[in-house]
Amino acid sequence: MGAGLSERSAQPEYRIEDLAHHSGATVRTIRAYQDRGLLPRPERRGRSNVYGDAHLARLRQIADLLERGYTLASIKELLDAWDTGRGLGGVLGLVAEVQGPWTDERADRISREELDARFGGTPDEDAVREAVELGVLERLPGGGTEEYLVPSPQELAVAAELHAAGVPLTAITGHLRELRDQVEHIATRFLEFTTEHVFARYLEHRPPTDADAAEAATMVRRLRPLAQQTVDAELARAMRLLATRHLQLHLSPEPPPAKGEVTRPVPLPMETVRAVQGLVGAEGVAAFVTAATDRELAKRTLDTLAARHREGDGTDQTA
Repeated sequence: MGAGLSERSAQPEYRIEDLAHHSGATVRTIRAYQDRGLLPRPERRGRSNVYGDAHLARLRQIADLLERGYTLASIKELLDAWDTGRGLGGVLGLVAEVQGPWTDERADRISREELDARFGGTPDEDAVREAVELGVLERLPGGGTEEYLVPSPQELAVAAELHAAGVPLTAITGHLRELRDQVEHIATRFLEFTTEHVFARYLEHRPPTDADAAEAATMVRRLRPLAQQTVDAELARAMRLLATRHLQLHLSPEPPPAKGEVTRPVPLPMETVRAVQGLVGAEGVAAFVTAATDRELAKRTLDTLAARHREGDGTDQTA
């Protein structure tokens, strides 16, 4: 039968093998999608199953959603919404908007030879491996030379400048891991804030209606730059304030405090902060967390001392 025109209709018709060829899916996958209700059943013609362009389009939709990170269960919900007339175009537009680039920076490539040259000329396999784990570098397959994709050339340039200034690579990657945790905490709070005050009304239905999803996508486009602008402004303010204090501290005739005495911010889950605020008020959160930590450390010290005493008693009794 092949992908020819049917005498009964002007639409292309496919055997399952032809459908697999045109869609890129396997015959086994197509049958599994049918069993899960993701793909409509084919039309029966004598001893043959006949598929059409609607089946091919549905398979391409499923493949696109899988690439976007959806599970098969979520895809079925979306496709069911589409089939009942609620629409899918707005949802896909919202997904594309959220998964699109959140920066104007363009990725670049770098050869291993260029990479080694930028970091002092001495190959460091451990540092390269850690950069790949962090996603600062991505290995590119094939080719005669070892090449890497650099998702953020600015981030790599910062690392090179810090290394040239004398910072060890291990210290740079350790700092990046710590910074990433803190930035992800900020991003989480921004998403919670905007979801509560902006996006909740668009996401009341699961999945959202086509119109609500399209409007939410427009709102994402409007709010996308606000997170970075806010962080940039607050980072500039904090650096100006703290760098001035830091300089005054080191220019003072008094010696700077020991390293262990320097305080640094530690991100806490928002649920924890709200719970503590409910107990002691916003102004008492830092003191409460400090006191609770000191109490826990003291308790563990006491438990350790008691355990050592019990072990000592046991040794004495058997001696």
